[in-house]
Amino acid sequence: MILTHQKFDFNDKCLIEKVVIKAPFRFAVNFRDEACFIYFAEGNLTINSASEQTPIVQRESVLLKCGTYFADLLRYSNADRFEVLVFHLYPDILRNIYKNEIPAFLKPSLKNAFTQKVATDEVIQKFIESLYFYFDHPSLVSDELLELKIKELILLLVHSKNAASVVSLFTELFSPRNLSIKEIVNNHLFSNLSVEDLANLSNLTLSTFNRTFKAMFGDTPANYIKTKRLERAQELLSMSSLTIREVAYQTCFPSLAHFSRSFKTHYQCSPSAYRSSLNPNASK
Repeated sequence: MILTHQKFDFNDKCLIEKVVIKAPFRFAVNFRDEACFIYFAEGNLTINSASEQTPIVQRESVLLKCGTYFADLLRYSNADRFEVLVFHLYPDILRNIYKNEIPAFLKPSLKNAFTQKVATDEVIQKFIESLYFYFDHPSLVSDELLELKIKELILLLVHSKNAASVVSLFTELFSPRNLSIKEIVNNHLFSNLSVEDLANLSNLTLSTFNRTFKAMFGDTPANYIKTKRLERAQELLSMSSLTIREVAYQTCFPSLAHFSRSFKTHYQCSPSAYRSSLNPNASK
């Protein structure tokens, strides 16, 4: 549930917004033509993108490039309040500000990345505090001030502790990397995402995602994921001292019973029988 929402517009677009959210809540966005800087004032979570999962803790910032993202905001440490500050970075606004010239501090990027954490140093904190001041006094905000805030943010990012990584990412903010369907599925084999979630990360409808995946790989996404999880479970049973319940948990099966049934169907023996066949003294 969104408790409060404040925003500042620039050229008829939402430039800065502050949102207070009560968990549980799914944060889901598709930045098709923009990037954004997000500061998490309260709450811990994990952001999911097509290529990765990025854990975020309170008072940490993240820079997101074009793409689809979502995160499930859950209760944490007996609290259920999340506060998020979002700074949208639109290519047309940046081009106008920099008069169609690439800023001198930007260098060619050597690596694709969808997300990049930003150092939570004192300078970033002071910048955030200044934004809170203007949310408390919105009458002071003008287009000129917002333009200055854009430039200030960019300069702070390239002078933060992660400057090299941020500069590298910033050069690619508006050129989203197209991942194959199989890459997206493999990147999230051991995350608790549904097939529909994976379809959203692929920018496809569920039916198109399922049909395309099966045409390419001769299997449904759900069965492919289950098979890969079972293969990983077999490795863990063979090479680790984890209990069978722990193996089930680490391979993202919803319950021990479900894991045991699936393993027996796939390998024609129970997990405990499989482990015993390798080492009769192994932990069960």
